Amino acid sequence: MTQVRGLRFVTCAGLMALAGFCGSVHAASDFSVKTEKRGDEVLVEARATLAVSLAVIWRTLTDYNSFPGFISGMSKSRLVEYRNTAAIVEQVGEAGFLIFSLPIDVTVESLELPPHVIEVRLLKGNLKKLDGRYEIEEGATPADPIVLRWSGTVEPEKPLPALVGELVMRRSVTRQFRDMVDEIERRSAQAAGAPGHAK
Repeated sequence: MTQVRGLRFVTCAGLMALAGFCGSVHAASDFSVKTEKRGDEVLVEARATLAVSLAVIWRTLTDYNSFPGFISGMSKSRLVEYRNTAAIVEQVGEAGFLIFSLPIDVTVESLELPPHVIEVRLLKGNLKKLDGRYEIEEGATPADPIVLRWSGTVEPEKPLPALVGELVMRRSVTRQFRDMVDEIERRSAQAAGAPGHAK
């Protein structure tokens, strides 16, 4: 299992997006992404500890139409409809590394189980498999940090090159998860600075 921890990257060349990292100092602690390749599947586990409210995390994770504005490489994310508590979302993007490029065009079901779980599964598109799950773990008291976890499995429609496949997926998921965490923190800071909120 390969692990990426404490991301502070300089320069670089999402649903799957990326070709490298461009990073700075981030507030989230205990940020990590692990991947493991099993056959043509790539298993992913990601986590970050956040000093923000549960409500801000939930609103950001379910703001599907806004994803292209803060998730690198995602050119489209459109909420098609709700089927009871399941959001049907169309997403288009691209994952890449150096000269290798993998277009992504999928429709997923995002089953919302508030306030702590969102389960994602592929309905159709050019991936063979995409199953995942966000879990939000609250601390013992409201003042304690919250742990955000993502776990899932990704399998391209066609097998990726052996030396590139896991790296592409690891970097893609790492960048997307980092982008999500950054946006959660940005919205939390914005809310704290808004009129009527304590600074």
